[in-house]
Amino acid sequence: MKTILLSATENQTVNQTRTSRLPLAVKLGFTAFMAVLVPIYWVNYGPTNFLYFCDVALFLTLIAVWTEHPLPASMAAVGILIPQAGWVIDFICGFAGFHPIGLTAYMFDSSKPLYARGLSLFHGWLPFMLVYLVAKLGYDRRALKSWTLVAWTVMLISYFFLPGPTTTPPADAPVNVNYVHGFSDTEPQKWMNPQLFFATLMTALPLIVYLPTHLVLRRFAPAASR
Repeated sequence: MKTILLSATENQTVNQTRTSRLPLAVKLGFTAFMAVLVPIYWVNYGPTNFLYFCDVALFLTLIAVWTEHPLPASMAAVGILIPQAGWVIDFICGFAGFHPIGLTAYMFDSSKPLYARGLSLFHGWLPFMLVYLVAKLGYDRRALKSWTLVAWTVMLISYFFLPGPTTTPPADAPVNVNYVHGFSDTEPQKWMNPQLFFATLMTALPLIVYLPTHLVLRRFAPAASR
């Protein structure tokens, strides 16, 4: 009898473990969005476009919704919650004819297909989805270190191997990816030495952007179970 009860308890535990914490509709809906976005972005912007922080966050989110592992969702949240708030502000200001940050000028560029620009509206809703995922899956405190390493990697690639700002950018490839040369796509920043600016950016992002987000999520989000 005791053996039977133990077996029943173990089966119940296994079933609870296997129960998905995310609705199937969320998984299928986000996957469908990615199935549309990836080929369209590849054709219109080229593969290097996926090195932008926000695009890296999309793939981490896709991993998180299917594996239900908290680390990918936590990393994406640490990396983009504050920058995407800036994107939204810049986009709203664009309707008034100016871009205080310069992140969304491409959204008002009529030379780019409307459907491709429409897909970029994910910048507005992805932060809310990441907050939802962290609330459901828990916040993994390793996210700060993990995301910082990912961010530094793509920044180094962007700085040393991808084209910088230019007045005649190619139609199918982004320039100044992750703004490693300044906040303009047409000319590099002139405030300081280029290498010093890049080093400052690599230092400032973890301290000013990622760390505060990490502290807020660690304080208010449920902790991820190991």
